[in-house]
Amino acid sequence: MSNKKKLVIAYSGGLDTSYCAVSLSKAGYEVHAVSVNTGGFTKKEIKEIEGNAYKMGVRSYQNIDAVTNFYQKVVKYLIFGNVLKNNTYPLSVSAERIIQAIEIVNYAKSINASYIAHGSTGAGNDQVRFDMIFQILAPEINIITPIRDQQLSREEEIEYLQENGIDLAWQQAKYSINKGLWGTSVGGAETLSSEKALPESAYPSQIKKKTEETIKLTFEKGELIAIDDLKSDPVTLIETLHVLASKFGIGRDTHVGDTIIGIKGRVGFEAAAALIIIKAHHLLEKHTLTKWQLQHKEYIASFYGMHLHEGHYLDPVMRNMEAFLESSQAKVSGDVFVSLKPYHFTLNGVSSPNDLMNAGFGNYGEMNKAWSADEVKGFIKILGNQNKIYQQVNTTP
Repeated sequence: MSNKKKLVIAYSGGLDTSYCAVSLSKAGYEVHAVSVNTGGFTKKEIKEIEGNAYKMGVRSYQNIDAVTNFYQKVVKYLIFGNVLKNNTYPLSVSAERIIQAIEIVNYAKSINASYIAHGSTGAGNDQVRFDMIFQILAPEINIITPIRDQQLSREEEIEYLQENGIDLAWQQAKYSINKGLWGTSVGGAETLSSEKALPESAYPSQIKKKTEETIKLTFEKGELIAIDDLKSDPVTLIETLHVLASKFGIGRDTHVGDTIIGIKGRVGFEAAAALIIIKAHHLLEKHTLTKWQLQHKEYIASFYGMHLHEGHYLDPVMRNMEAFLESSQAKVSGDVFVSLKPYHFTLNGVSSPNDLMNAGFGNYGEMNKAWSADEVKGFIKILGNQNKIYQQVNTTP
């Protein structure tokens, strides 16, 4: 078959991408399915996805391991910036989609495909992220989106697949689960409205520990390098911390946000490792960075998270912000002590050679050791001088 009909599909193995794979194969395309692993998949699960892909009629299946790349290109900077969308969500899924889109378009180029397909609907964020990356990196490749273009319901997709001899019990799946290195999203009937919470059973990790446990997280220049003095690479440590903390039911919440296309969206998530690391890292920064570093980091990180969430990862401003975030981490090294408890955690304190809360300069609210009483009186007088002048000039007699 000529390259004119060669198509790469972003294949997750779920209902939408399965419909796309079957319908596009039957439409005469040479379909090559690609899954990009950004964490959360076992070797057994990947093998099952591959087996199901061939049942859908694809010509080939490729699983791309991008977990380390995902950490180095994205997650690292989300930690440096303490990024939580709307002060809640660690961008678990949106961050993954960027790397997945880049890997898929690179693969499509490598096999000279003329088409790329994905299973996004017309009502979500993923369609924007995938389309933008594809258009920017490969404007010559056509994008096909059957679910969006045909405005298909879940029931219509299931019926079509059953008519073609494929039934993987999608109707039994009450919740939509998306696992990744930086967290798991959970969608269901409850998240389609505003008033209901997800039940305990909806979360992939069930609580197994009910007694308090204290751990030590060690950071070096902003990156997690050890848990309880056991050193490893950041990806392994994130996975280890998730397994440990999810046994307490930690990291669950519901995110409500403004989608790229202008509607409100609601989704549950479980991101034990992400939330603990971000909060522990932020505490360490409070001890090791100046107040101006902390202030400027906060709004730059907010912009970084927003641009990433909305698919603007390839804009050069992202590299500019990453350079700032990385440079801010030079002194963010030390230990953070964390207590894990059922459904929550507490940060107990830090130990760092760069702790600016050094008692040699004085104790807050107690005794100063580096200035005299007269010096601080003069400082206060000058500090308030401009406002004093303003009040005197503008106060009506």
